[in-house]
Amino acid sequence: MRIVIAGGHGQIALRLERLLAARGDEAVGLIRKPEQADDLRQLGAEPVVLDLESASVEEVAERLAGADAAVFAAGAGPGSGAARKETVDKAAAILFADAAVRAGVRRFLIVSSMGADPSHQGDEVFDVYLRAKGEADEYIRNLDGLDWTILRPGRLTNDPGTGLVRLEAHTGRGSIPRDDVAAVLAELLDTPATAGLTLELISGKVPVSVAVKSVAGG
Repeated sequence: MRIVIAGGHGQIALRLERLLAARGDEAVGLIRKPEQADDLRQLGAEPVVLDLESASVEEVAERLAGADAAVFAAGAGPGSGAARKETVDKAAAILFADAAVRAGVRRFLIVSSMGADPSHQGDEVFDVYLRAKGEADEYIRNLDGLDWTILRPGRLTNDPGTGLVRLEAHTGRGSIPRDDVAAVLAELLDTPATAGLTLELISGKVPVSVAVKSVAGG
């Protein structure tokens, strides 16, 4: 498969690109800075410089042309203010989804956040973040042109992945290594029957492949 990943230099995306390249898929990472390109090449991924905060739908659709799937793994990051939650976590996700529809790329995964809710109240940066992620999720759910899956991990850590997770519509609070988030994304890409699902993800006791098959009805 050819898979285009927005936020291609992000911590989850880099892990996903390594997994995809290792199994023989074509991983294409959209990055903002040319100096990030070598990091992707070293993982076996193809870097494409494109800033989703300034690109048009047409420009993004051109990069998506011919892909089998698209993954939105971009984020403004923990040090950013409220404004970039709106321009990256919400607007860039919507732009990427619209571009996927235009390019005819039906399979679409988005890395959201546990607690994302378009009606979330509050004015703190994290409140704006949860609202922005929720609004992006809601927009994507309403696009008929996408076979979407929304993944909402718990608190992300850099601990080594265990390969054991809890993946359900509602898991309750918990943490999850970024390694395991990437592994679940790779498995979701191989499991089209998970389209139309919004899933929460934390560490658990079930192997990734079994957890994904379970939510897919297998």
